[in-house]
Amino acid sequence: MSTDIIIYHNPECGTSRNALAMIRNAGIEPHVVEYLKTPPARPLLVALIVRAGLTPRQLLREKGTPYEALGLADATLPDDLLIDAMVAHPILINRPLVVSPLGVKLCRPSEAVLDLLPSAQRGAFAKEDGEQVIDASGARVS
Repeated sequence: MSTDIIIYHNPECGTSRNALAMIRNAGIEPHVVEYLKTPPARPLLVALIVRAGLTPRQLLREKGTPYEALGLADATLPDDLLIDAMVAHPILINRPLVVSPLGVKLCRPSEAVLDLLPSAQRGAFAKEDGEQVIDASGARVS
């Protein structure tokens, strides 16, 4: 199985940094796409949403974005309008979105990325806040 992994990453986001670090802790160097600098084109964004099994609203980020200013809280807005807003304002795309041979997932919480990794963790891992996720033997802490 290929270990080709893509992470749509925001280096300012702790959840995204933690997911990236867990990918690397599995011995995989992913393709890192800083989506605020290089946003996905509309067709790719639509494909990622579909492959992740999400609705556009589920991928929409509210905190620290123009969500309120754009009136996106209106639950009657059509999906196409939400996608257009994410294309125009990539900060509205929640992160990290990870693509692997095992699927596509919005990795919130960050340890959700473990379900997409074809390789085991190589050692202990703690999130930036100190929460232990992987023990010294490479096993997930429950």
